[in-house]
Amino acid sequence: MKRNLAILFCILFLADGLKAQSKYGADSVNCVMNLSLYREYYKQKNYDDALKPWRWVYNNCPSSSGNIFKNGPTLIKYMIKKHAEKKTAYTDTLMMIYDKRIQFFGKEGYVLGRKGADLIKYAPDRFEQAHAILSKSIDIQGNQSEAGTLLAYFKATTLMEKNSKVDKQIVLESYARVAEIVDYNISNNSKKDKYVQASDIIESLFAPYANCNDLVQIFAAKFDASTEDVDFLTRITKLLDSKECTNNQLYFDAATRLHELSPSALSASKMGKLNIAKKDYITAVNYFKQAVELEEDANTQARYYLELTDAYRLLGSYSKARMMAFKSAELRPDWGEPYISIANIYISSANKCSSSEFEKETVYWVAVDKFIKAKLVDATLTEKANKAIATYSKYFPNTETCFFKGVESGQNYKVECWINETTKVRTRD
Repeated sequence: MKRNLAILFCILFLADGLKAQSKYGADSVNCVMNLSLYREYYKQKNYDDALKPWRWVYNNCPSSSGNIFKNGPTLIKYMIKKHAEKKTAYTDTLMMIYDKRIQFFGKEGYVLGRKGADLIKYAPDRFEQAHAILSKSIDIQGNQSEAGTLLAYFKATTLMEKNSKVDKQIVLESYARVAEIVDYNISNNSKKDKYVQASDIIESLFAPYANCNDLVQIFAAKFDASTEDVDFLTRITKLLDSKECTNNQLYFDAATRLHELSPSALSASKMGKLNIAKKDYITAVNYFKQAVELEEDANTQARYYLELTDAYRLLGSYSKARMMAFKSAELRPDWGEPYISIANIYISSANKCSSSEFEKETVYWVAVDKFIKAKLVDATLTEKANKAIATYSKYFPNTETCFFKGVESGQNYKVECWINETTKVRTRD
């Protein structure tokens, strides 16, 4: 029995030794020692002293620890910074580290992303090679692609275009490709800040290529197959909106479908504005009503009421327009814009509710009253209101007309028609 136990112990000991030798290589003692040395120096950020033991384990027992390849790029980048004259050689070393990491520890898509990003950073003249590496990484990783990978890929694409290796269409397609993944991660990734930052830089790189017609052409081809894809529709409307490319059927169709799939106060407001632009005021009124109903924040709801006000004004429903403006003012008592809107309603109706030139001119009295009210409740509108007051005071009746109508400056006067407000008589002279 004792003999059998001894044999079993020996077998287990030999098995452990073989396993250790397979992990640490033939010289396991030196491997363990150099691993420990470089790690200690690395933790202290003493990269000069860490480099020699790191190089030993990299060459002699690369499969012993994944840290060799996680830490290696930091050491080599340190050397690039320290010895700029050897940048090319060190960049090649950096590329080899990534290749060897894939060989021993896999994660090809992820590692290729890091490799391509570093290549475009340290050797931008090798943009074609970087582009191929990064493209493959994104093919593998998809929505799991890192923010840095996506940014580097798009930067490489723009360099390809600038050097006449690809045409503008490829840049547009590349933008659509990375924008989709960026948007996905902004919505679903806990580390979305990195994607937001990358998105800002990608947008700046894309700016020279952001021709409205080209954007519409790209997305129109994909629209019919993506009418159920909220992320895609959001990306279209966001991009076209940011490029002031909203006066086209694609934007209208995408925004309409997006609102149907994911209605919100904001999307309802946007649809209202789009229908205003198309002069479909009845439909616009319905969308702005939705915006008011869906919005919970009082200040924002007040703004939507004002949009509804304008739609009713354009429709010629002046009484309803004024009612909506007053609702806006109730929600934001210190905001003067509702009173400016009411003034504009009165001005719009001046020609339509007056049977004489004098009655038309009296409408400007109540309009100016509202401009005055606007600056009294909201000092930020003083300049805007004063300009309007100066403009529309010129349309007041003159002294002679008032005399023959039996009214005098300072006297109370009721402006009738649909307005029915009492004001003070004033003349333009």
